[in-house]
Amino acid sequence: MEKNNIRNGVLYAAVAYLIWGLFPIYWKNLQGVGADEILASRVLWSFVFMAIILTFTRKWKLFYQTLLSFKKNKKQGLMLFIASILVSCNWFIYIWAVNSNKIIETSLGYYINPLVSVLLGIIVLKEKLSKIQYVSVALAGIGVFIITFSHGAFPWVAISLALTFGLYGLAKKLIKIDSEIGLTLETMFITPFALLYLGYLFIKGDHAFLNVSASLDVLLMTSGVLTAIPLLFFAKGAQRIPLSMLGFIQYLTPTLTLILGVFVYHEPFTSSHLLSFMFIWLALTIYSLSKTKLFSKSRKHKEVKSIA
Repeated sequence: MEKNNIRNGVLYAAVAYLIWGLFPIYWKNLQGVGADEILASRVLWSFVFMAIILTFTRKWKLFYQTLLSFKKNKKQGLMLFIASILVSCNWFIYIWAVNSNKIIETSLGYYINPLVSVLLGIIVLKEKLSKIQYVSVALAGIGVFIITFSHGAFPWVAISLALTFGLYGLAKKLIKIDSEIGLTLETMFITPFALLYLGYLFIKGDHAFLNVSASLDVLLMTSGVLTAIPLLFFAKGAQRIPLSMLGFIQYLTPTLTLILGVFVYHEPFTSSHLLSFMFIWLALTIYSLSKTKLFSKSRKHKEVKSIA
């Protein structure tokens, strides 16, 4: 039974990261539409899709109970609102970057993300790292420095994506509610702003939805489905498999994105890019291995030997 649970967890997580990794193909089909309108549409249709999900799963009662609980636990409500702001910022930067031919930089951002989460754990949650894990963080820092120095510009897209998603993950860690309810509430908090902005675009006559083609309208509407599904699958996967296993699977997303950027969309990948990525890949490998049982056993064995 446990093996089936782990297998299902791996499948859920892999599908989530696969969808995220192939997202550039989807957003490239929306080139010509402003990142602001895409984001507003994505938020609105994500909320509509989640409302349908709650209807089919009969969770509206739990939804209202959770919403009412924020009167007593205002901290939870505030953290959820902050999470919704952070994930919206992350979506906007990502959409803008993909359609501005910065796919490789988005890949760099999601490779850095796990190590940003580590730093946030140290700073905010007072978590402790081993010496080897500090080495991995330092190696990632060298990788970021190389790409900054060689291009003469700070890789703000990569760092912004890593920070916003890292902070989003931290906020979610501090919120203990059902994943479907949480995602519905996150999108609900931002939906009024999305509707106001879409209304503003319609008044201006500067909108793509219902103004260009039926196929484009369908793409904008289905952005909500494609936003919600991987987030729900990710939550289901995370509940079923160890964090270390999830850590390995998550590299599927930036790897696919990097492949798309280099081989499909032919973005420039220089020797300095390669050197920078190599430091970050090495950092991630060291950090991931440090979280495995094999490394833990080896470290304990050394500690026992030194005591003896």
